[in-house]
Amino acid sequence: MSYRKEYEKWLASDKVTDEIKAELRALDEKEIEDRFYKELEFGTAGLRGIMGAGINRMNDYTVRRVTQGLAFEILESGVENEGVVIGYDSRNNSASFALECAKVLCANGIKTYLFDSLRPTPELSFALRHLRCARGIVITASHNPKEYNGYKVYGEDGGQLPPEVADIIVGYIEKTDIFEDIKMTQTPDYISIGEDLDRAYIDAVKEQSLGIKIPEDFKVVYTPLHGSGNKLVRRVLDEIGVKNVFVVPEQEKPDGNFPTVKSPNPENAEAFTLAIEYAKEQNADIIFGTDPDSDRIGVVVRKADGTFAVLTGNQTGALLCEFILRTKKADGTLPKEGAVIKTIVTTEMIRAIADSFSMETIDVLTGFKFIGEKIKEFEAEGKFDKYLFGLEESYGYLKGSYARDKDAVVASMLVAQLAADLKLQGKTLYDGLIELYEKYGYFLESLETKTLTGIEGVEQIKAIMKKFREEKLPLDIEKMLDYSKGVDGLPKSDVLKYFLADGSWFAVRPSGTEPKIKFYFGVCGKTQAEAQAKMDSFKKNVMSFAG
Repeated sequence: MSYRKEYEKWLASDKVTDEIKAELRALDEKEIEDRFYKELEFGTAGLRGIMGAGINRMNDYTVRRVTQGLAFEILESGVENEGVVIGYDSRNNSASFALECAKVLCANGIKTYLFDSLRPTPELSFALRHLRCARGIVITASHNPKEYNGYKVYGEDGGQLPPEVADIIVGYIEKTDIFEDIKMTQTPDYISIGEDLDRAYIDAVKEQSLGIKIPEDFKVVYTPLHGSGNKLVRRVLDEIGVKNVFVVPEQEKPDGNFPTVKSPNPENAEAFTLAIEYAKEQNADIIFGTDPDSDRIGVVVRKADGTFAVLTGNQTGALLCEFILRTKKADGTLPKEGAVIKTIVTTEMIRAIADSFSMETIDVLTGFKFIGEKIKEFEAEGKFDKYLFGLEESYGYLKGSYARDKDAVVASMLVAQLAADLKLQGKTLYDGLIELYEKYGYFLESLETKTLTGIEGVEQIKAIMKKFREEKLPLDIEKMLDYSKGVDGLPKSDVLKYFLADGSWFAVRPSGTEPKIKFYFGVCGKTQAEAQAKMDSFKKNVMSFAG
């Protein structure tokens, strides 16, 4: 069906409200095309898109249709009595979209749990396992700008759906008319959950504590960036003995408009502007912030000259990895056959650290669900103590197997304990980072993105990937891996990774959640200056080739 026919279908339907029809009639032709030229795609990470009317937008109708497709898959699998648990974050419409999910699931006779208010995404992963549900849904667009929302589906292990199950759901969605085939009740008979789950979740997080004594004068500045992390991050910090926590007041309360930041993304230094000012006033030892659904954490450290630096996801991951392995070795809990799991675009410093402790490093595709799948494999093999730590460069970390998604709540606890441990030694977190560089080498990573929107953008991204696959790069390439053909038993994925003779590497892939193509770079030098010079030349050559 053409975009115009889809548009007219919405205007003609008695299921579409007058308010939505008025919104549609006010659009210009280009915007109509963008909203209706394709359906918002349900991939292995679920849905994510700009909110608004249309099949290429997040709205009540697209949420109901996807939930109906999920309901068909659940009924086919015969797990309707095991149930679905639904969570949501602070974004605009998250709570109402979550309720729409419950209305559809209950109408289809599926046992449904719904959190009584917003919660971190990792708690949804935990709750699914704790309640032994068949599926989980969380309404979030993670760290995207305020215009976005999303819909993630989780499997019974607590991880995001594997591709084969997602494909089954997609098949059902495609057969489901967005208006006529939806079963729905206005009085959903769901089970409300809240405090009991919070207590169980916090206990599971605290089991990952490394038992560090917290100095009485240790101070933390924390910002939840208007998201869902505030209560539980503060709660776990308090329960492990971190008593001096200053929460940025302007960013404390949930607000889907994220009024104090351009984007609620802890990867962006701008998000910490207010926190840094308060850290100066409070003479804080450490600053960290969590994104709206509290699965990612950004960390800010005080340098020797008194200024503050925002750590990259790779730097925080390397610090946590070394801290976990070092502490476990010291207390005799490091297994003989342990493994750290990282994504293929995460720093190679992790491998150097793990090697120094005689631990294995396993690479998986981008997406934390692949780390969750590895944990599941270990458990199936009876190797319950093999998993030590999982991380991705995009600020996601998990210690422990209580959840199967990245968790900024446990990461907040560990970052605080690491900073406190270093303070007891008379050092800062920045000192700890420099020590790692001096020991393992100055690993430096960088990310460049090209945002290419609309129909034209999709074609441009395809053309760039085609160019990298078919044309010779002006670099000394030693090896190229094309993950679309399958590499090392990993699922096929539209990712290319190149290794240079000097040990540098870069990868290129389309984003799975935004209209972007991403370029990842990694180098290592004997000094910071050498690493930076390598990086500057490297990036210039690759980005020039990309056009």
